[in-house]
Formats: sequence, structure tokens, C-alpha cells
Amino acid sequence: MGLLDKIFPNNKKKVENLVMEYFKTLTAYTPSFTSYSGGLYEMDLTRAAIHTYAKHCAKLKPEIQGSAYKNLEKTLQFRPNPWMDTYKFLYRIATALKVENTSFIVPLYGDDAKTIVGLYPLRPQSAEVVETKGVVWLRYTFANGEKAAIELDKVGIMTNHQYEDDLFGSRNAPINPTMELLDIQNQGMQEAIRQSAVLRFMAKLGQNLRPEDIEKERSQFSKQNLSADNQSGVMMFDSKYSEVKQIDSKPFIVDDKQMELIQNNVYNYLGTNEKMLQNSFTEDDFNSYYEGEIETFALQASLVLTNMLFTTKEIAFGNQVMLTANRLQYASNKTKLEVSTQLYDRGLITLNQVMDIWNMSHVENGDKRVIRGEYVDIDKNGNKVINAEGALMENEVVEDEA
Repeated sequence: MGLLDKIFPNNKKKVENLVMEYFKTLTAYTPSFTSYSGGLYEMDLTRAAIHTYAKHCAKLKPEIQGSAYKNLEKTLQFRPNPWMDTYKFLYRIATALKVENTSFIVPLYGDDAKTIVGLYPLRPQSAEVVETKGVVWLRYTFANGEKAAIELDKVGIMTNHQYEDDLFGSRNAPINPTMELLDIQNQGMQEAIRQSAVLRFMAKLGQNLRPEDIEKERSQFSKQNLSADNQSGVMMFDSKYSEVKQIDSKPFIVDDKQMELIQNNVYNYLGTNEKMLQNSFTEDDFNSYYEGEIETFALQASLVLTNMLFTTKEIAFGNQVMLTANRLQYASNKTKLEVSTQLYDRGLITLNQVMDIWNMSHVENGDKRVIRGEYVDIDKNGNKVINAEGALMENEVVEDEA
């Protein structure tokens, strides 16, 4: 039994026994998805940009709000499926989303074939939307030729650049010219190094010689003047050489401004910058990157996972999946201190949440909220509220319901 059988139990029966027809969408063509091997993920600069995006997305923490499927929260936080932990799970989803603009998440079911016990990030070679008996299915084809099918409403689909297709993201055709320039530049640099290491001098003999004598003279000239044996740094040759010239190889290489333009095209398309790639960002740099890239991934993933796990009724009662991040870990110590003191003594965060800001372990009874003594309750008329014992309601310690 292989991985496909684990993810899609009874899959062979589904694929072979169902008579399907292609599902028509509003864009008037058959919806299909084809993965793009190579290209965007095979260049060093674009892979570095994609890796930066994926590794930050993989730091997000899945949390389930509400009582439905609450037992699945720890599974999502540590091991969403038997083959990968949460970091690998989110990293692969984010990578596929950037490279192919479409990322699939399929549920893993328990023994009852109804209860979801995990999630798996699927990467098929292609996918087709088909319909049978009023039910819409996704039919996958993988690189090894195997096929699988699953109901469309059970699948989580995340997309980028979704415009042409009603279900899937568009391809990365706009970045292809820039990718070609990067490839040509890399080849030009390799060729320049190769050529400069081959031909360095040109010598003209003052007489006609047979080919074998020319070969002999070449070897002798190189040994006497160009080998490591010549430690003087002085080249000497007799009158049989009428002329000796050094070859100055100057192959064409894109200049700094043109190279910067090419790199900026990559940064603009992938939503990143040099500071993020080289981990030299400040807290303001990271906040901008978070707002533009990581938060959008977290929002879309939260919606996709929520709709996968919960029914419409369960969602109406407040059940949802949230992908959260402690952005303050990237802040300066000054900012961390200000946030910790200002929010903690006002009861907005707990002691353990302060420990999270400083990347420290939780402490016992750390989930309580503390309010400073000079803060008191007032009524609608602005008067201080007095409790039954006649004392001001202050110095309250409130247990965190969460």
C-alpha cells in the first residue's frame, strides 16, 4: 500500500467506476490545472525569494476557535499528517502557492470515513474538474501516472493571481522574460570564466613550420613562460617569434544597473526585497513584509481550513481556524519592553503572553490577567463602583477564559 492509498482510500473504485463529464465554468472552458516543473523554482534568486516566503509562513500557528473539532487543534499544531510536521506542512503549501499559484489541501479521514483526523498538502501533476450525477469532483493525475478523485467541496484550494480561471490560479508567464534574462546572465558569466582560463596569449612565428613543429613550439613556449616553473614573472622568447600578444577577453556581462533592474523585477513579482532574503531586515521591514505577504497567506489559509473542517451551521456558531503569528518576536527590545509593560498591567495580555513576546517558557499560573491598582470601574455617570464590602473594585486579577 502506497502513500496514495493512504490519502485516498478506496480511490481505485472512485476513479474507475464513476462515469464523469467535464464540468463547465463561467469562463466557458474546461477548468484544469497543470503543475509547472522547473522554471521559477530552479533559479537561485527566485528560489531564495520563495524560500523566504515559505519559511515565514511555516511559523504560523493553527488555532481552532469554538468547540467543534477542538480535538484536532493539537494535531494541526504539531503533526497534521503521519508524514510531516506543521512546519513542513505549511512550508509546502506556501511554496506550491508561490511556484504554481495553486495549492491543494485534502482531508485525511478516520476509520469511520467521515471524521477528519488530519490534512495533507497535495501536489498533483494535473487536475481536472469533472461532474457525475450532480456532484462535482477533482480528478488528479500524479507524476507517476496514478490517478485519484475527491469531491470538490472536500478540498481546500488556495490560489494566487486568480483571474482567468474560476477555480485555479494563473500561470507565471509574466515573469518568464525576466527568468530568461537571469539564465542568459548566468551562462554569460560561466562562459567568461571558461574563456579567460583557456586563451591568454597569442604568439606569431616568424617562419613557416609543419603542424607537428607548431604543436611542439606551443608546448615549449607555455612550459617556459606560463607554467608554475616560471617564478620570475618575466616572459622571454627568441627571434623566431615575430610577435607575442596577451589576449584581453572581455565578454559581455550585464552591468550593475541592468542587473539591479532584473532583480527588482523578481522582487516586485514575488513581493519581497533584498533585506528579507539576506535576513538583514529591521522590525519595520518585517512588519511591511508581514502585512503584504504573510498575513495574506494566513488569512486565506484560515478561510480555506475553516470551510474544510466546519459546516455552515458550525461556522455561524463561531467555529473557525485561525493562523496566528507572534510578530513581536522580530521587534527591538525597546519595542518589546514597551508593549509588555503597557499591555500587561492593563489586563490586555497575560503573563504567559508576555513570555511569548520574549521567547521564554511559560510559567505556572501565567494565564491570569492583572490590572494595575489605580484603574477602577466607573458607572455610566462617571462614579467609582463600590463592591458589597464597601471597597473600590481595584487590584483585580482576572482568570483568562482562553
